[in-house]
Amino acid sequence: MEQDELVSHLRRLLAKIRADDSIYGTHSEVCEFLRIHTNPKNAFLQAISKFDPHKINVEYAAKSISQNLIALVDSIEAGVHEGLSPQRQAELDVVSDFLGMANLLLETPGVHPAAPAVLIGATLEEFLRTWVEAENIPLGNKKQGLETYSQLLRDAELITKQDGKDITAWAGVRNHAAHGEWNEVSDDNGVSLMLEGVNLFIRKYTAR
Repeated sequence: MEQDELVSHLRRLLAKIRADDSIYGTHSEVCEFLRIHTNPKNAFLQAISKFDPHKINVEYAAKSISQNLIALVDSIEAGVHEGLSPQRQAELDVVSDFLGMANLLLETPGVHPAAPAVLIGATLEEFLRTWVEAENIPLGNKKQGLETYSQLLRDAELITKQDGKDITAWAGVRNHAAHGEWNEVSDDNGVSLMLEGVNLFIRKYTAR
């Protein structure tokens, strides 16, 4: 999500709180929005999560959530909130380019869907590998690969359980293609769905 769009959504949530809408539902909406569109370990989300209106005074909760949202908006607009490093941005640009190439392969008549499937899987693996490195998560003695990177990110609570299941499914398609098991990866629509899913996954976490 682009910075302007992120700020716009945060201001909308802030307006809902100030309009005295149901703070109970708004609190949940704010937490879910920040979990999806920012790093789930960021300080603002952790603080807002504690101001549960079911557990503390409603007026105090609303005021505290508002103050944290205002501070978050200010930090984003000041350009100091979790910006991507030039290296990380370059890595993500490469990932985007490779997924674009996979899409071109899918649209090229006569190209077996195994070819884009291998490229999509390799691109996803590179995205996860560089993410693990950016978070300074030690690999230890684990073998490099999609499943390993997925588990490391899951253990660090950076991706969800469903994300892990999706990655396992995509890894299966990539492995069939890489090992020449053509009958298992002969459906253009299936690989197209894989590309769409990986694209959505990467976009979901790129803004973090």
